[in-house]
Amino acid sequence: MQLFNTYAGKLEEFKPIDDNKVKMYVCGPTVYDYAHLGHARCYITWDVLYRYLKFKGYDVTYCRNVTDVDDKILKKAEKENKTPEEVSQYWYKQFTNSMNKLNNLRPDIEPFATKTLGEMISMVKDLISKGYAYESNGDVYFRVKKFGKYGSLSGQPIDQLESGARIAVGEQKEDPLDFALWKKDEKFGYNSPWGVGRPGWHIECSAMSRKYLGKTIDIHAGGADLIFPHHENEIAQSECANGCKFVNYWLHNGFVTINKEKMSKSLGNFLTIDDMLKNYDANTLRLFILTNHYRMPVEFSDEALSSAQSGAKRLVNAKQTQINENLDITSTPEYKEFCEAMDNDLNTSKALAVLFDLATRANKDEKDAYTKLYILGSTLGFSFEKAGLSKEDTQKAVQAVSKALGQNFSSMEEILELRKKARSEKNWDIADKIRISLDEIGIILKDTPDGTKVELK
Repeated sequence: MQLFNTYAGKLEEFKPIDDNKVKMYVCGPTVYDYAHLGHARCYITWDVLYRYLKFKGYDVTYCRNVTDVDDKILKKAEKENKTPEEVSQYWYKQFTNSMNKLNNLRPDIEPFATKTLGEMISMVKDLISKGYAYESNGDVYFRVKKFGKYGSLSGQPIDQLESGARIAVGEQKEDPLDFALWKKDEKFGYNSPWGVGRPGWHIECSAMSRKYLGKTIDIHAGGADLIFPHHENEIAQSECANGCKFVNYWLHNGFVTINKEKMSKSLGNFLTIDDMLKNYDANTLRLFILTNHYRMPVEFSDEALSSAQSGAKRLVNAKQTQINENLDITSTPEYKEFCEAMDNDLNTSKALAVLFDLATRANKDEKDAYTKLYILGSTLGFSFEKAGLSKEDTQKAVQAVSKALGQNFSSMEEILELRKKARSEKNWDIADKIRISLDEIGIILKDTPDGTKVELK
């Protein structure tokens, strides 16, 4: 399996530190607002990596942090007259709900920054004692120039960084390049050896990664916007504090763009996951993201999402047969083709081609085609449960049947009850009118031993 290591700037063979055990860390959300399509791209990408590594037989420990102490959280707390904890807890729940809706697996470990303060303070103390950091009027800064490899991840020479470095008002640094490990904050801070304050953003990930995964880890992943300064600073402080290599493989996903501009809250051009899911299901968003290589930018458009929606329907609507639990999928050519694509730096576009071919073959009743589709599709995080009706779909269905029968209905339950009665009385005219009017708007009725199910085509 080859992965593109940002630090090396090239594809490298993936070899875990400890046999088949994989320690994987992904930078998590700062919880103060709704998650957007950019977050969906990031966390779906690393959810697929997590699933695929497990599929390949690796014993993976996936850690994704939660930043619950931050300027944005404090600003929102003041604006809404709430405590920072109330704000972060509320938005963490919203984030978790959004991830669940996208069918992303929960990480094995999900630490909160505020619960790891002791480890952060300990790491800062280590850096001070080793001469890599210094206290200045309640703040603590990292001496960037003391770490000779600074800039290696982002490929930025130190002199280039120096030319753009500035000291902000209130900062008392030895050098403009130095970054904060601890910030003085007497209003919202925590006790520390340097007075009341709170951690800098970068030290949070270094401390949480060390606590839960160890000093050297296999994979550290996140969005390309984190390469500098966040990940660059993580490397500097971790390697200086720990005295060893921090990460073996640095992986970064590309941006989601709208009109060629990166989607972000600051630009005000972000689309929330919850809003997107009002019009498109999770499989559609996942397919939209996975059609593109994870390192490339993804340009958002209604056309691209409509195409993804059609593709997702092709997969989910493949003729479903009973899963053959005895099938050894590792011995099939489809497994080989799928793995060759995924082993080539997660080429999900080629992996999807395998799924679409299997969907076509499942519709032709080819033996075990659906089993293979289900197993490989699930590895990419697709759900094969038929989508139920949204509120809008239900309203449209009720209106369509009301028009077809020339009477007003208030709910689908009322319509299904009428159809059941019509069928029992062999009144096929009414039963057929209900079925046809729904079929015309893309809704099908399935009669099962457990009752009638209403599904989208």
